[in-house]
Amino acid sequence: MKILVTGAGGFIGQRVVRELVNQGTIAVNGSRKAIKTIFACDIAAEAVDKLASEFTIVEPLVGDLTAAETQDAIREISPDVIVHLAAVVSSAAEADFELGIRINVDALVALINCCRTRPQPPVFVFSSSLAVFSCSNNEVIDQDRPPMPLSSYGSQKVIGEYLVRDASRKNFLFGRSIRFPTISVRPGKPNSAASSFASGIIREPISGEEARLPVPRSTQLYLASPDMAVNSVLHAIGLEQDAIGNQTTITLPGLSISVEAMIERLSAIVGPDAAALVKDDPDPKIEAIVGTWPGGITTPRAEALGFRSDASFDELIRAYIKSTC
Repeated sequence: MKILVTGAGGFIGQRVVRELVNQGTIAVNGSRKAIKTIFACDIAAEAVDKLASEFTIVEPLVGDLTAAETQDAIREISPDVIVHLAAVVSSAAEADFELGIRINVDALVALINCCRTRPQPPVFVFSSSLAVFSCSNNEVIDQDRPPMPLSSYGSQKVIGEYLVRDASRKNFLFGRSIRFPTISVRPGKPNSAASSFASGIIREPISGEEARLPVPRSTQLYLASPDMAVNSVLHAIGLEQDAIGNQTTITLPGLSISVEAMIERLSAIVGPDAAALVKDDPDPKIEAIVGTWPGGITTPRAEALGFRSDASFDELIRAYIKSTC
């Protein structure tokens, strides 16, 4: 079993690769098989080279997915499973339209075309986002609400979902697009995602640093832990295609909580001094993006397919603290 993970140098990508290595086998389209090689693909060499140096079954593939030489390498590999995590995140896609289209759309088209030359369709997991939805007031919505994104990133993810569904219909691949909640708590430094604060308001105070809060404390967020995100990727790989049918897009379960409640739980677990380090710093651009995202989503289909959410925000805080010890 050969698995290609794009965006493997990113936070979730590295975790997916490590979990695949740890498991050694993977359920693919309903059948468990041994993993022979994991191809860790990223445009930046450092992280994937490190993964390859740690694990003998990991091979680095450094390159731009829109480049012909990278596509040729993928065709030569002929992976049985593709996990497509490479993306330009929300604020960056909003700021640079051309970059967002190239990475979030053109790279996906290139991968789909690589699949077309394979004798058997590979299982193809595409990472989408709750940013495909639009809300007038950050409300809780149903999984069946039609996508109507109000950001470039969300629009590009919807395009990706439709491309995967059509490619699956044409039997180029066995597609499943999973709409991730906002991931929290991420370690490391803030990134350019509009949702970066959802980790920062917990991560920085735990380290004794101030965190800037760009949205109102009444804002509802729809969250998943890093571990739950990785579990969802692996679970998506293992689904039988008959269970998915033509409805290849799956909105994942998440944890709905207000920013105010997140800070209250930080105070309860870490202490009031930590919570006091969260400073209100309104950013109209971030607020405009996040305000269109749902504050919660009902997801009976995903739950029926075996996907799960985190039980509480306390778990997310404690898991982050444990990971940094």
